Amino acid sequence: LAIHDGVVQGLENRVLLFYTGMKRMASDVLGDESRAISGGDEDVTRALHSVKEIGLQVREALEQGNFRRFGGLLDRHWESKKRLSRKVSSGQVDRWYELARRNGALGGKLVGAGGGGFFMFCCESDNEARLREAMAAEGLREMRFAIDFEGSKVLVNF
Repeated sequence: LAIHDGVVQGLENRVLLFYTGMKRMASDVLGDESRAISGGDEDVTRALHSVKEIGLQVREALEQGNFRRFGGLLDRHWESKKRLSRKVSSGQVDRWYELARRNGALGGKLVGAGGGGFFMFCCESDNEARLREAMAAEGLREMRFAIDFEGSKVLVNF
């Protein structure tokens, strides 16, 4: 991914991570997907192709520094991802997602297989405070992060 420092800084300013407090087994979600593919589920296969195509578009949006497009692609990705397994989302997760969208998120997704863990949202920088307040009011804790090119490291263990 060929992005310049301004894009990295833009991501750090516009992407917010929130811990849902919900734990899940990724293997449960991925097992559902695997069974659906093995069983010839065409909707799941189409959703996987959509996720792949969106990933290529995300790369292009980031290389161009187009954060509005990146946020919209996250929204499309989330909708496609939910078609992979009923375990990807839940009523509560869907409510949090809609709340985030109403409070300035351009798009977002659960990080990883889904079902819980961390929500990642992209917003315009002037909507950060509103989004933070809405998520905090729901009990979701923000996890601050910085992008580096050495790989992930745990700096705080809570």
